[in-house]
Amino acid sequence: MNSRPDLTPDAMCDGGDLDCGSGLLLIIRNAMSPLAPGGVLEVRSRETSVKEDLPAWCRLVGHDMLANSPGESGSTSYFIRKKAADTAFRQDLERARNYVWRARVRGSGGMEAQVFVRNHSFVAGQPASFDTADQAISAIEYLLGSLGACLAVGLQWRASQRGIAVRNLEVSLQARAQDILVYLGLQDSGHPGLTDVRAVVYVDADAEPETLEELLADTVRRSPVTQTFLSSVSFSAEIRKA
Repeated sequence: MNSRPDLTPDAMCDGGDLDCGSGLLLIIRNAMSPLAPGGVLEVRSRETSVKEDLPAWCRLVGHDMLANSPGESGSTSYFIRKKAADTAFRQDLERARNYVWRARVRGSGGMEAQVFVRNHSFVAGQPASFDTADQAISAIEYLLGSLGACLAVGLQWRASQRGIAVRNLEVSLQARAQDILVYLGLQDSGHPGLTDVRAVVYVDADAEPETLEELLADTVRRSPVTQTFLSSVSFSAEIRKA
């Protein structure tokens, strides 16, 4: 497939680092939806697997992959001609909105449990452990890790959409329980849940602090895990250049 600098797209969408299996196709279909048949969509992506997967998807659904062209900040532009209306798009959006994530947990004896999610599994320890030498990661630590991962990956993706190179990114999290003695059975009243969850994001990137703060705010607003926390606990996040 050759570069076609003469192409003038009717619309553009930027998938950043997303691959076709992680929501990029929904973004593409949403951008293509208002175009008339024959309209051209420019898709910008920094993910290398898109070079193979996107043409395969176009062949599958009947759109024409016209060309690709290298862009700025390591991205590639793909030009797609819309062949027909995507009548199943709204149904797929509803499926995405109503998707149910599932996990199955089996007690493995002692203070550990085996967790099965999709084709993965991991061992979780007791909800709260105060022993730094404990062999199993506690359930609370998995919870904080999930929150940090959601922020880190979300921020990385949104930076890639803007062509911002992120060299290093680390999220430091801390939280305390409102009253862990309730979980331990040492008292009956009180709330054992987490409170005052704080995240500090250290990032080394080619962007001004104001831009990074804007990216973090947008990431927090769109993060499924963070927004779940915000519905019940105090949460704060700040960003610092590394």
